[in-house]
Amino acid sequence: MFNQLGVIGCGLMGGSFALALKRAGLVKRVVGYSKSPSTTDLARRMGVIDTAAESALLAISGSDIVLVAVPVAATEVTFKAIMHLVEPHVLVMDVGSTKRDVVDTARRVLKERVGSFVPAHPIAGSEHSGVQHADATLYNNRQVILTPLPQTRPELVQKASDVWNAIGAQVLRMSPENHDAAFAAVSHLPHLLAFAYFSAIVNQPAGPEFLSLAGPGFRDFTRIAASDPAVWRDILLANREEVLKQSQRFRYALEMMERAMLNGDGELLEERIRTASEPRSHWQIGGPGRGHGSGTP
Repeated sequence: MFNQLGVIGCGLMGGSFALALKRAGLVKRVVGYSKSPSTTDLARRMGVIDTAAESALLAISGSDIVLVAVPVAATEVTFKAIMHLVEPHVLVMDVGSTKRDVVDTARRVLKERVGSFVPAHPIAGSEHSGVQHADATLYNNRQVILTPLPQTRPELVQKASDVWNAIGAQVLRMSPENHDAAFAAVSHLPHLLAFAYFSAIVNQPAGPEFLSLAGPGFRDFTRIAASDPAVWRDILLANREEVLKQSQRFRYALEMMERAMLNGDGELLEERIRTASEPRSHWQIGGPGRGHGSGTP
């Protein structure tokens, strides 16, 4: 059991982590800090945190586990604010959707204290943000990727694995580089496409009429287009190199299908559809990712 959890960023992710630890009996006390006092006040009234801190530094004072749940663009300023109280025994984790930039920032800012940092990315969340949506079961049966640095203390990596497992998550380990390449493909590019696609629909003259006719398929395909703009601005910029690589692959696949349509080549179009349809029909979350062929370079 931990004596005190310090949460920096009392939103959906940080709030859900606090509730999960409380429900599992893993923490005695939770101290939280957010830039907005109204957020920490709501978190306290909801029972997500026990005490509201006036600064990020005060949130980790006396904490033996810390979760940094801020937008990735705010990682550096947060590390600078707390670095003086990052002690060797304190487990510090983040929840950022990109890892290479976070790891580079940790090395630069935390310096000799970086051994306490275990970078983490829970594959969980919602298109809804804010502590009002915090859920103790958010991480249950979800994957959490850890990308520890060579300097990270092994005992803290194990402790991080144990705490995520204890709240129902499945823990994997990857390098920051492999993480960012993978999630550019399966998370970041899909969000980029959803934003662009919905924007293209809603901003044409007949857009409102088209939307009135949309059904469940359109709803499911565009759900993530309702995600927080500021959060996804930061993610897409932080991982732009890998996202743009995946975008080029998508463009190639789309162009091949468009070419088949322009040429009236039904056989080729069907084949291009099949290269997606067949592997997708066998794919399951957490299962093997390779199908019969990708259809892209």
